Amino acid sequence: MAARFTLRLRSQLLNALHHNPRIITTTSIKSHPSILSSLSDLRRQDQISSLNFLRLLSTARRNPTRSNRVDIGARARQLQNRRLWTYALTFSCIAGFIVIVLNNFQDQLVFYVTPTDALEKYSSNPTKSKFRLGGLVLEGSVAHPPSSTEMEFVVTDLITDILVRYQGSLPDLFREGHSVVVEGFVKPITEEIKNAKTEKSISEKARSGDVYFSATEVLAKHDEKYMPQEVAAAIEKNKKTIEEQQQQQQVEGGKES
Repeated sequence: MAARFTLRLRSQLLNALHHNPRIITTTSIKSHPSILSSLSDLRRQDQISSLNFLRLLSTARRNPTRSNRVDIGARARQLQNRRLWTYALTFSCIAGFIVIVLNNFQDQLVFYVTPTDALEKYSSNPTKSKFRLGGLVLEGSVAHPPSSTEMEFVVTDLITDILVRYQGSLPDLFREGHSVVVEGFVKPITEEIKNAKTEKSISEKARSGDVYFSATEVLAKHDEKYMPQEVAAAIEKNKKTIEEQQQQQQVEGGKES
């Protein structure tokens, strides 16, 4: 009851002070200790509220809310790195594609070679056996073995002879003693080819070798004297070499006599 009375008195006092602060004198306040305690509690609460409010303001001033600003420099660096990675990947893909195309193109390339060059390249790398062979058709070497459906002849560069076998009809411009270009593969010679008998024995030297040339195409361009420039140069070089050897043999024979 006392607490309820004190609260009621406190509320009445606050209302009176709010409407007419002068109606309560110091004497009347002092005559009621409960009123004094209520007023002191109110003042203390007001002071605490004021202190809390001031602390909140000071904290807000010390730590102001920062706006979410975008770092333009970091964003630009990020975009630049992405652009560089894109360029690098694109360049790598293009370079890989070019390498693959060049490798396939190189495998499909067929170079003009002489019989000597063809045998040397085949000996060093048997997996690369496709060539475009150029040289002279050895006179008297064209024959048709009875045991085979293929035509055979010998191509020479004046130093090396190689046996050529071809399935099909030879071109009209094909002549013995003239230049020829044949495309095909170098293959190991078989016992059947070695033992094949023909009416001409001029190809026995080429038949005694370890390989032969299996032609898939006999090329005849322009005329019967057509020959690739590199093959013609190699044959001319071989001619000079043979002439020098013959002259040297003659000189040595003259000294001995």
